Amino acid sequence: MSYIKANTVLPQEIIEMIQEYIDGGYLYIPRKSNNRKSWGETTNSKLWVQNRNKEIYTCYKNGLKISELAGQYFLSEKSIQRIILQEKRNEV
Repeated sequence: MSYIKANTVLPQEIIEMIQEYIDGGYLYIPRKSNNRKSWGETTNSKLWVQNRNKEIYTCYKNGLKISELAGQYFLSEKSIQRIILQEKRNEV
């Protein structure tokens, strides 16, 4: 996300009001609640993680050990266990 200079988009009166609270600092203005996007919605990250987790579960069902999966996917054994449990629940 890039910064936008306030003086290019806001009226001077509003800038002066904001300066009463924060003068010369950075201010994050959150999105309206109806415009918010969930994690991974704007990229393929969420889909990539879902596919990876299904792949991990399939490999586990085909006989790979948790320690092998942890090494193969660069995750902790605890993370692999969590993924397997989660995918097992989704299967039902």
